[in-house]
Amino acid sequence: MSQKPKSLMLYGWLSIAAAISTIALKTYAYLLTDSVGLLSDAMESVINLVAAMIMLIVLHIAAQPPDEKHPYGHEKIEYFSSGAEGVMILLAALSIGYTAWERLWNPQPLQQLDIGIAISVLASLINLVVAKILIHVGRKKRSITLESDGKHLMTDVWTTAGILLGIGAIMLANSFEQSINFAREMGFRWEILDPIIALFVALNIVWAGLHLIQRTISGLMDAALPENEQSEIIAVLEEFVTLHGIAYHAFRTRYSGARRFMSVHILVAGNLTVQQGHDLVELIEQRIEAIFNNIDIDTHLEPIEDPVSWEHLHAHV
Repeated sequence: MSQKPKSLMLYGWLSIAAAISTIALKTYAYLLTDSVGLLSDAMESVINLVAAMIMLIVLHIAAQPPDEKHPYGHEKIEYFSSGAEGVMILLAALSIGYTAWERLWNPQPLQQLDIGIAISVLASLINLVVAKILIHVGRKKRSITLESDGKHLMTDVWTTAGILLGIGAIMLANSFEQSINFAREMGFRWEILDPIIALFVALNIVWAGLHLIQRTISGLMDAALPENEQSEIIAVLEEFVTLHGIAYHAFRTRYSGARRFMSVHILVAGNLTVQQGHDLVELIEQRIEAIFNNIDIDTHLEPIEDPVSWEHLHAHV
């Protein structure tokens, strides 16, 4: 196993440590306040822990070198991680929504909000720091798993911020009890804001879960590289068309976890020697690899004058 995958697994342990810490803090905050919003926040942190554990296992498997049964490597297993995380997020959202709906019709007074908020802010800061680290390293190392987990933690940060905003509104309303007696007289209870915000949290979590599932399906279906990345590759090919008179077709790309794959047919003058044609293709590959530090390139060299060389064009462009 290379040093790079080993180093990525250290960030998996960091995510697990952060999840355990935030679960403990948010659960304590819920027990102090009896806020269903904080309960929903704690439940999402449980999902973060399970996701982090899956991420660690996936990073270990993805780091294994290609073998006889997996000649393209094991990176594609990263999509199973994001898919499992997406499903768990949706299940958590359903649980949160059910709890919030019950509390909506039976609001309960909240207790010790000041201490609960302080504890939740601390938990949120832990998630914020770890999320920033995971997103930065994930983008730098081209690890979709790390980046996805970091973005999930970042949604947790915004979720906590929304919940704390609602609890703060309840505290503010209660502090002006004398001036808002008319609301009490009409049967309105400010504590209802707590389950209402929890429902919005559930909807936000559903959105995050669906996004992860969509991304998983896209990866498993061998979706092409983003348009901006394809454009960079095509720019290199077009440069060689202009300077060296080559042609190309059957250009295809895909992702597999953190790795990129591309294939293309390069057509050169038939009077070039095998060595000259090979050197030209090598130069093209080096230019593309200089742009993307994690890409597998499969090129097929053909004579530009032979009509057979273009037959592949109609079937695969």
